Amino acid sequence: MAKQTPRLKKKYQDEIKSKLRKELGKKNDMAVPTLTKIVVNAGVGKEVTKDSSVVEQMVGEITTIAGQKPMVTKSKKAISNFKLREDMDNGVMVTLRRDRMWDFYDKLVSVVLPRVRDFRGVSEKAFDKKGNYALGIREHTVFPEIDTSKMLKIRPLQVVICTSADNDDDARALLKELGMPFKNMNTKSN
Repeated sequence: MAKQTPRLKKKYQDEIKSKLRKELGKKNDMAVPTLTKIVVNAGVGKEVTKDSSVVEQMVGEITTIAGQKPMVTKSKKAISNFKLREDMDNGVMVTLRRDRMWDFYDKLVSVVLPRVRDFRGVSEKAFDKKGNYALGIREHTVFPEIDTSKMLKIRPLQVVICTSADNDDDARALLKELGMPFKNMNTKSN
């Protein structure tokens, strides 16, 4: 059985790439920005000092969300105010590439973000001047794979979308074409 190309990747290759090439004035197809990787990151904070099974629960939830087992991150130095010792489990992170990255991005913009309560779009200010975009999600329960009846606590996530663009304007154009719902920065909200 042949592996099927993700829907958004096919749309990028067939339509969006040529449109971006004209819009951004690129002379070569290889210069058109594309997604390179997506990093999903979640910290467990000082909860790990009270209950060591928190990290295993978070690993299970991130595995369900991303479709790939995350790496457990360790603390680099001890902070006594947080009861954190050096080399203690501190969070989980997973790096998605290729087809999993495209599937996750498609799910993020078409299913997950519309499920966020009082959603009015994502900020255009979260670029890092190098073409990467960081998105914070307050509740990991917006992902449809999470079973809220078995969940112990709602946790925040960070999703970093890395692109091959070398500036924020090219990356913004790419993400807009790929369906990222940016809020209109021209209108002021009361």
